[in-house]
Amino acid sequence: MSVIVALAQINVTVGDLEGNAKKIVEYGRRAHAAGAKLLLTPELSLCGYPPEDLLLRPAFMQAATAALQSIAQELADCEGLSVVVGHPFQQPSQRDLRSKSWAVPARFNAASVLQGGQVLLTYCKRELPNYQVFDERRYFVSGRDAGEPAAVFEVGGLRFGLNICEDAWFDEPARAAKAAGAQVLCVLNASPFHVGKAEEREQRMAERARDVGLPLLYSHLVGGQDEVVFDGASFALNADGDLAARAPIFEEALTLLEINASGQVKGQVLPLPSLEAQVWAALVTGVRDYVGKNGFPGVLLGLSGGIDSALVLAVAVDALGADKVRTVMMPSPYTADISWIDARDMAERLGVRYDEKSISPMFDAFNETLADEFKGLALDATEENIQARIRGTLLMALSNKFGAIVLTTGNKSEMATGYCTLYGDMAGGFAVIKDVAKTLVFRLARWRNEQATLRPDGSVLTAAPIIPERIITRPPSAELRPDQKDQDSLPPYEVLDAILARYMEEDQSVAEIVEAGFDVADVERVTRLIKINEYKRRQAPIGIRITHRAFGRDWRYPITSKFRA
Repeated sequence: MSVIVALAQINVTVGDLEGNAKKIVEYGRRAHAAGAKLLLTPELSLCGYPPEDLLLRPAFMQAATAALQSIAQELADCEGLSVVVGHPFQQPSQRDLRSKSWAVPARFNAASVLQGGQVLLTYCKRELPNYQVFDERRYFVSGRDAGEPAAVFEVGGLRFGLNICEDAWFDEPARAAKAAGAQVLCVLNASPFHVGKAEEREQRMAERARDVGLPLLYSHLVGGQDEVVFDGASFALNADGDLAARAPIFEEALTLLEINASGQVKGQVLPLPSLEAQVWAALVTGVRDYVGKNGFPGVLLGLSGGIDSALVLAVAVDALGADKVRTVMMPSPYTADISWIDARDMAERLGVRYDEKSISPMFDAFNETLADEFKGLALDATEENIQARIRGTLLMALSNKFGAIVLTTGNKSEMATGYCTLYGDMAGGFAVIKDVAKTLVFRLARWRNEQATLRPDGSVLTAAPIIPERIITRPPSAELRPDQKDQDSLPPYEVLDAILARYMEEDQSVAEIVEAGFDVADVERVTRLIKINEYKRRQAPIGIRITHRAFGRDWRYPITSKFRA
């Protein structure tokens, strides 16, 4: 006797209770038709993750409760099918331990088992993460602290126990499920992507499976939500920690597993792609869902002939198709001929709309207006920033008139050091490569040139490189003054990015980085730039998170601060 279990790896939208419920019902019917007796959906699949302060609205919580009931009723005719749905849950009779008051209803990050049109039981998450991008303790009470029991239910002669995401990173919740009689551990997840996270999840869950001696089923969210992306790659492990199944990465999927009476799991194991392929898929997913879920008709970006804007263009076309992408080249008196030649070349290769609008007349007008104020003063960053701000104004005007959102093209190395202009190249709605260091920009460009370019229907547009080779090989330059190169004012990117990773991502001190062999002048220079440019980053658009420490939700440093170590 065996049980067929389905993992619903779905892309939901925060707050779209009706649409998300409809998708869960759709996957429930598909699972039932395939012979499944149990369907697992991801963490908070009903409302999307993270719902943030929507959870504080009584109307939202009431609507979530109603949507859960509607799913149960819609799937009541799927005889023999049990469905586990992640959802927010409010229990008015529970004490809110933070306020010490019984008057405030307690909210839980919960999962309910639906059987025969009814809610059979509800499990409340016990471990609430409050680090990196997570702040669940702002919204939820721990099921453990509220005295909520472990949740175990039977399907096809096997007893399944529930954990939710962070629960499975700790010993107690899984052990509690086993003590309550679980023979299989089901883990619902919404675990944001960063480089290396998929491998880390499988390793940690293998430890959990071995610790409790139970097979483990891991159903994971997929898709983009503001600055975070979810990669899917749901999986199943046998009790010895061996991988039994893995779903595709960054795709919706219904993954079927067979579990026999002794708890052995069988399924298909799909490979994990390379680091570059994972990051590319994360960026494409982030752009596609941010643009699509927010209803923008398309995107607009300034194409400079440099590698950053070239990379953003390539991501945008892969995400949306060429017909939804517009590029504008805005040469200044300092723009090299090869810049507009390469920009035009790339636009032609990808088939996107390309326009050239010189900013020289506007730059001359600014200089003339300010001539009396600046008389006798040397040219400096002021004039450079004017050029960037003219470009930002033009792009935003086009965005306002036609509705397309402006994609900014600054990378993580620039954001860290302030090598960017407020209201200039930082002007826009979505920062695609905000968390991509410059050295990784080059790696991604090389990788993308080795891949075929597909149309939205999956057919091949071109198998040729889409980024002109000269864009990749020429020294990076903002081209805001004669013969300018990035490395005129920054250390080599290999050095800069290594210091950035140690200081910003790993929290190493200046002394520790110097001890690791870096030049003290470079370290002090880079860390100083990081500190003094916090005010710029605070005003930057959100961007896709692909590392475990990005400038955004998980970087919350004060602008005004005298700490310098």
